[in-house]
Amino acid sequence: MKQAGTQKGILGRIERAGNALPDPVFLFLWLIVGLVALSVIASLVGWQALHPTEIDEATGTSRLISATSLLSGDNIRRLWVDMPTTFTHFHPLGYVLVVMLGAGVAERSGLFGAAMRGAVRHAPKALLTPFVTLVGMLGNLAADAAYVVLIPLAGIVFHAAGRHPVAGIAAAFAGTSGGFSANLLPGQLDALLFGITEAAVETVFGDFTANIAGNWYFIAAMTFVFLPVIWFVTDRMIEPRLGTFDPSRAGNAPTGGNPDKELTPAERKGLKMAGLAVLAVCAMWAFFTFGPDTPLIDEDASAEARLTPFYQSLVAGFFLLFLLAGWAYGKAAGAINDHRDLVKMMAGAMEDLAYYLVLAFVAAHFVAMFAWSNLGLILAVNGADFLSGLGLPAWALLTAIILVSALLNLFVGSASAKWALLAPVLVPMLMLLGLSPEMATAAYRVGDGATNIITPLMVYFPLILIFCQRWQADFGLGSLAATMLPYSVGLMASGLLLTIGWVVLDLPLGPGAGVFIEAPGALSQNTPAGAR
Repeated sequence: MKQAGTQKGILGRIERAGNALPDPVFLFLWLIVGLVALSVIASLVGWQALHPTEIDEATGTSRLISATSLLSGDNIRRLWVDMPTTFTHFHPLGYVLVVMLGAGVAERSGLFGAAMRGAVRHAPKALLTPFVTLVGMLGNLAADAAYVVLIPLAGIVFHAAGRHPVAGIAAAFAGTSGGFSANLLPGQLDALLFGITEAAVETVFGDFTANIAGNWYFIAAMTFVFLPVIWFVTDRMIEPRLGTFDPSRAGNAPTGGNPDKELTPAERKGLKMAGLAVLAVCAMWAFFTFGPDTPLIDEDASAEARLTPFYQSLVAGFFLLFLLAGWAYGKAAGAINDHRDLVKMMAGAMEDLAYYLVLAFVAAHFVAMFAWSNLGLILAVNGADFLSGLGLPAWALLTAIILVSALLNLFVGSASAKWALLAPVLVPMLMLLGLSPEMATAAYRVGDGATNIITPLMVYFPLILIFCQRWQADFGLGSLAATMLPYSVGLMASGLLLTIGWVVLDLPLGPGAGVFIEAPGALSQNTPAGAR
């Protein structure tokens, strides 16, 4: 295996450029420094824009917004005095912490691992590729478990079926990482991304409540679109190129071990109990929604807003679903003996989020300071003004966002870090053009997933390489990138077509979420010269 930074060609350039970037935490710190300098310059030259929704009572016209220096006395005081509030009020933080409290139990009790093993091991041989792919996409609800359980298991299962094990690893990696945003249910990623979207909207337009089910229909459609793409690439392109598996070229190929073992009677019982727990939570939410007093429906609200409490409750719903399913599995399978084990698992989930908390701290301040400077609003208004003048159709704008997200993903692996960087400008700008925050988030997700599987900077890329080398000792970094490139092209092309078709047909993205919204305010035709 070549060492980092020694690859040639475009892979080598990508690897070296990415390695030269700082850790995302320090990337945001440097961005804050640049933001401060830009705010000072913008304040001195008088950058301005007309607020799209607020009216100046004295003049009866749109209120003029000017760039504000982050080194002004008010902003310096706000930075130090409000630092705890800035951090704790960062919307993704609460969403992710709540969901992960439950998901941590489901993962540590063994529920996620057993469910994936049970699903893949007994898949019909003729449908092995789509089974592995689908479990990989659904396994994103299990976060890291899909990488460490499903992907090595896929190699073992393919080998047992007389197929090339590296093809199984590639299919599982494409489903888990390339189809990162595709799923049949919203989950942790939805909570994370929509929390950032909510913060981005509020920097310009004030109070906004994100609906974490706002991409539900879209990501479900992605699942069914990506599945045949990965199936075709695996069976028609990758496996024929790999040829017949040669055991003499293997490294330390596994001959059994934990990932491949049959489910025990206790694990089977645990899965049944977990299924009952899932049904119980779904029944409880249905009762709260349609039962007496309908607590999750606001009967006094307008037709469009009646289900707002239901959408807002989904974070708690997923927390409870993962928690109770994990607890039920753990008790039946013997992984949880008493309530102390349950508490330890929840605490362990919080330990895993230690790095995320550090990243969230700096990202929260970057987003907040962007709002304090008014630069986000000015860039959004003028960007929307410029794009409106070009007359580009909505699908063309979203295509550009997908391509930019995919390119940025080659250098910055964290989905939350990239969206925290892009959302404060992109979301308000698209809203001013009549595109919903949910549509902006969906477009970002398409671009973010497609290039996950070809960048050596993806955190699990070296691990996937090791899995491949167990079956083919001379399988290098370039081999893995070349193997995954057809998947990346296929996912990007199909994701773009899905997005364009969705916009053209104006389909709902999720419950209560559409592609288009009424623009918050008309673009000014006489924007002051300093705003251009």
